Amino acid sequence: MTILRAAARFAACASVLALAACNPMGGPAGLGGGAQQAGAPTQQVNETIGAGPTKIGLIIPLTGGAGQAAVGASLRDAAKLAYADSGASDVSILVKDDQSTPAGASAATQAALSEGAEIILGPVFAQNVREASRVARGANRPLIAFSTDATVGGGNTYLLSFLVEGYVERDIAYAAERGKTSIAALVPENEYGTLALAQFQQSAANHGIRVPLIERYKPGAAAESIKRLAASRDQFDALFIPEQADSMSQISKELTANNLDSKKVQIIGTGLWNDPRALGLPALQGAWFSAPENAGFNAFAQRYKAKFGTQPTRIATLGYDAVSLAIALSRAQGASRFAPGVLTNPSGFNGADGIFRFRPDGGNDRGLSMLEINEGGAKIISPAPRSFPAN
Repeated sequence: MTILRAAARFAACASVLALAACNPMGGPAGLGGGAQQAGAPTQQVNETIGAGPTKIGLIIPLTGGAGQAAVGASLRDAAKLAYADSGASDVSILVKDDQSTPAGASAATQAALSEGAEIILGPVFAQNVREASRVARGANRPLIAFSTDATVGGGNTYLLSFLVEGYVERDIAYAAERGKTSIAALVPENEYGTLALAQFQQSAANHGIRVPLIERYKPGAAAESIKRLAASRDQFDALFIPEQADSMSQISKELTANNLDSKKVQIIGTGLWNDPRALGLPALQGAWFSAPENAGFNAFAQRYKAKFGTQPTRIATLGYDAVSLAIALSRAQGASRFAPGVLTNPSGFNGADGIFRFRPDGGNDRGLSMLEINEGGAKIISPAPRSFPAN
């Protein structure tokens, strides 16, 4: 059940804040579904969906490059689907093009606020989020962004995206549950790897797991690091590799050559591995990774395609869930509908990708499953939670 459908059942749930206890759904992780699958942007980039008195700003890239514009178009169409699914007549969604630039994001946010937006949804890219946040903060309006850069959250800016920190915490918590006590790490020297490593070290400490070895490598040059790990194989019972799917082919070959495939040591990755380029690799058969469950995204994608005739980009559910949440809160919470205490309620919310909740620091927690790679596919070995534990 999506946020919108749950919102219609407030008599059964105490309020929109209890949506996590209703019927959550899930979907796969990462960006996935390449941008070329989404519909192209229309000539009219700024538009208004609906004509109700409650105004919601949606800041997305509709020009500035084919890839960016296709992502923006998919988010816009997801917003239209959310609006239609809600049966809304009491809101207006002010769609503004950020032109894929920080200056454009600033101008688009200011335009939406000038037209009366009470909350801003978007943008996608970190630098654009920083500028949009600055403008929204100056107007004392909250912003729900789609960037995966956790550093842009906070100060009444909340991230709805799939964050590496969430993947890693779920991975390490599950490994601890399964009796792993010593986990080595093979980490690329890039921004994603650095973020993943920081969370890995924190999560390992929190769960009492020893970290005997950490090998960093320049992208595309992991061979020597893997050899050093192989030489110290007796020091760890699992190996964490926070690498992109498209970079795993060469790493898989090196792991196999050094007798470090998942038949010899438990390999653990992140939701970026929920991708055919990773799922079919020999060294990863038996590997674990965390991700939302697939059913929710698949159901969303089916409805999206039926309405628009194209496949959504993977992050289109963020647009759908953000709009759905804003509409549900606008109906349930009165004048305080977008207040920090409402947005950060620890019970969380229920969306197309499962349960989620915003933290006061602007990050989020998501209900993630654990999957195991087998025969070129991935099966759930630990289901995503259906509600959040009490803080």
